[in-house]
Amino acid sequence: MAKIDDSVKKKVPELRFKGFTDDWEERKLKDIAQFNPKTVLPDEFEYVDLESVVGTEMISHRTESKDQAPSRAQRLAQKGDVFYQTVRPYQMNNYLYDLPYDNYVFSTGYAQMRPNIDSYFLLNSVQNKQFVQHVLDRSTGTSYPAINSSDLSNIEIHVPSKLSEQQKIGAFFQSIDDTIALHQRKLDLLKEQKKSYLQKMFPKNGAKVPELRFAGFADDWELRKSKELCTISTGKGNTQDKVDNGAYPFYVRSATIEKSDEYLYDQEAVLTIGDGVGTGKVYHYVNGKYNLHQRVYRMYDFKDVSAKYFYYYFSNNFYKRVMSMTAKTSVDSVRMEMIADMNIVFPSVKEQGNIVELFSNLDNTIALHQRKLDLLKEQKKGFLQKMFV
Repeated sequence: MAKIDDSVKKKVPELRFKGFTDDWEERKLKDIAQFNPKTVLPDEFEYVDLESVVGTEMISHRTESKDQAPSRAQRLAQKGDVFYQTVRPYQMNNYLYDLPYDNYVFSTGYAQMRPNIDSYFLLNSVQNKQFVQHVLDRSTGTSYPAINSSDLSNIEIHVPSKLSEQQKIGAFFQSIDDTIALHQRKLDLLKEQKKSYLQKMFPKNGAKVPELRFAGFADDWELRKSKELCTISTGKGNTQDKVDNGAYPFYVRSATIEKSDEYLYDQEAVLTIGDGVGTGKVYHYVNGKYNLHQRVYRMYDFKDVSAKYFYYYFSNNFYKRVMSMTAKTSVDSVRMEMIADMNIVFPSVKEQGNIVELFSNLDNTIALHQRKLDLLKEQKKGFLQKMFV
């Protein structure tokens, strides 16, 4: 017989703070929290809908009057309440209300729990992958699985018998969440900074110079069509050419970069997809060996502009062009002339170099913060698995 781990037998977590040895208790959520308490809404309030919470952070809210608010605006928050998103629970967009205001109202798309245990402990209990699976097992619907509050309230979780242990665990995850939120705000700020520079550092609406420019440059920028600045063609690969652990990047009709054991090209190029998800919105800069799908365009053999400069200008302006050339609300496909006849404005080679250096540095900083954020989220996942039963 396989040896049963002590933590499984004793109903204690694999990883635990020192000084605690008691078994955890199995409790139904309805026994440790009041569900959807009845309240009277204020005449005006801040409304939190299902799109307002991402992860465990509230990213938006809007002011509503009681008379004009959506019918789903029903759950008046009290400090310490935990709001569990009952629609598509696998997204794990759940929130602990810890603000000092009494005028926030949440959608009925959330189950409101007013716990008699530590609130942060409860929040992270319901973020646990094992708990989410219990919820999905009791959910109805395929595209938009959902669970009702009654079924949710009957799910059992394991809880430390001592409040002090709950509080230690809650405070630990609160610290992780605060660090994640801080890195997310830094990342968002960097992306906004890049967006602002992209708007100001390229000429707009037929202008010959940009609004924001490096010192020492005063000449007008030149204007040419893409086909005068580079060669344009499509790839030759097919979707079945992808290999899970291939040696070369394989650019296909989506933002996902696949792998291939073969490469078609060894060059510096700018790529954009010709159809599929994200048409007009997905761009790649590549310098080296790569494979390319037959419906992905490549621009290469540049003259008078650098490939990297073309990448920043093209990716910032091409979508607006293709949208102006279609009667629909989205772009179905890209035609060769959409790229070939697009006007490109550009400065001297030296000024291009300065612009490329600025945006490359921004991209590298954004990528570094994204990696840090991803690592923190993975660390949190690991702790959630080991610090709960």
